[in-house]
Amino acid sequence: MRMDTFCGSVLLIVNVASRCVFTSQYKQLQELYSKYRNQGFTILGFPCNQFGDQEPGSETEIQSFCSLTYDVTFPMFSKIEVNGASGDPIFVYLKKQAKGFLGSEAIKWNFTKFLVGRDGQVLGRYAPTKNPKSLSKSIEKAIMSL
Repeated sequence: MRMDTFCGSVLLIVNVASRCVFTSQYKQLQELYSKYRNQGFTILGFPCNQFGDQEPGSETEIQSFCSLTYDVTFPMFSKIEVNGASGDPIFVYLKKQAKGFLGSEAIKWNFTKFLVGRDGQVLGRYAPTKNPKSLSKSIEKAIMSL
């Protein structure tokens, strides 16, 4: 799947994992996607195994888990790394645009979320503990921005 497919969309980009304490957020992410997808919004899931070996499965196993357990229909990408020398370019960009706690660029855990506007600008970075549904107002504001 190519990123240019999503040009002009409001995005919520999330590093995800199937065996994380926050895995149940898939349900809320899917609810957000279902609610706003017809308004130019999408969620992009990027499986990551850099935190406590919480995403050890193959791409097929990950897709199956997400689909069968949480009815995930938003786009899921191949497993990536978000930190370090092998960090995926999209996460390198996101981390530079929206730093974390105390100005750190490093992602601390799975289910870190980045809200990106239609113009590609990062509008916000949210900790793994942040409830996805609590982002509704920020998503709506981004959707309404032209």
